[in-house]
Amino acid sequence: MTKSEKLRVGVIFGGRSGEHEVSLRSARSVMAALDRTKYDVIPIGITKEGQWLTGDAMALLADGNADAETTAVILPPNPTQEMGLIPAERLTSASAQAAPGAGITGLDVVIPVLHGTYGEDGTVQGLLELAGVPYVGAGVTGSAVGMDKAIFKYVMDANGLPQLPWVLVLTSWWHHDPEAILALLEDELTYPMFVKPANLGSSVGISKCDNRDELKVGLIEASQYDRRLVIEQGANVRELEVAVMGNDAPQASVVGEIVPKRDFYDYEAKYITDDSELLIPAPIPAELSEQVQAIAVGVYMATDCAGLGRVDLMLDKDTGALYVNEINTIPGFTSISMYPKLWEATGVPYSELLDRLIEYAMVRNKVKAQLRTEK
Repeated sequence: MTKSEKLRVGVIFGGRSGEHEVSLRSARSVMAALDRTKYDVIPIGITKEGQWLTGDAMALLADGNADAETTAVILPPNPTQEMGLIPAERLTSASAQAAPGAGITGLDVVIPVLHGTYGEDGTVQGLLELAGVPYVGAGVTGSAVGMDKAIFKYVMDANGLPQLPWVLVLTSWWHHDPEAILALLEDELTYPMFVKPANLGSSVGISKCDNRDELKVGLIEASQYDRRLVIEQGANVRELEVAVMGNDAPQASVVGEIVPKRDFYDYEAKYITDDSELLIPAPIPAELSEQVQAIAVGVYMATDCAGLGRVDLMLDKDTGALYVNEINTIPGFTSISMYPKLWEATGVPYSELLDRLIEYAMVRNKVKAQLRTEK
């Protein structure tokens, strides 16, 4: 690629996840903000069934436009050919297979805007690694650790990062002996408790439980989404968020605060109603803000995150203690999402933010390409 050429940026969205619709909203914002003088933007939509499409994929998936012109494609895990998408019809066409490179839509870098399972959990990252395509965000390990709430908590414990008490419950245990699980949780934790699927984000499947009846309902709800459940101790807290960006020397944004109008910052509040108050910067002392930023960078490094990540923390209103909640390796990028808002408040506007993330992806890929893979 010459300096005069534009980078071909594939934006992947949709996917086989309970957060499919969230992904569509984020990707629409990302594609609208990418500077078309620098980039040729290639939409890549994944249906709920897992089919990959390019062309007017957003019109089909988000708008339900049955007349949208799309092409079914695959991303072959083969770094020896030109990096890019191949029309799926080539798989069954002997003449097309005999012409390597014919009909390939090239990609210089990919932005996965996939929230939740089959996208934020390291699976798509693994495919991109096999295909040899540079991509924005954490690698396989960082993505998987960030996605799995239980593994993430073990990593936080190993690095001495503060957390509220929690318990891991397998869905099979819950189905086998619900009363024993309820007794275990009430023995280990106190109400309120938060029940969460271990591998889902955007508050999907999460319940706040103030008594045993609500705990039963919460466990039933969460068990529909995952085979492993995380139950956390509730506390009287303020919800703080920090955007982190970078590879080996990450930087933290200003600290933001979420003031939910609901019981907690749930799916509706994050993506639909826009009825929570976002305070940027958070009204906290400068010394505390620096402490929050330091913890956020510590979380980012401990999970081997890269490119970007949003770290969520809790500030105990009664004791002043700080607790790590989670890291989102592909945070929301909608018009009301905290990640781009935090960087905008730090002095990095949306379009420049995407430029930096793409640059981090290219640098990381270049560094990795120089490493030895054999003796």
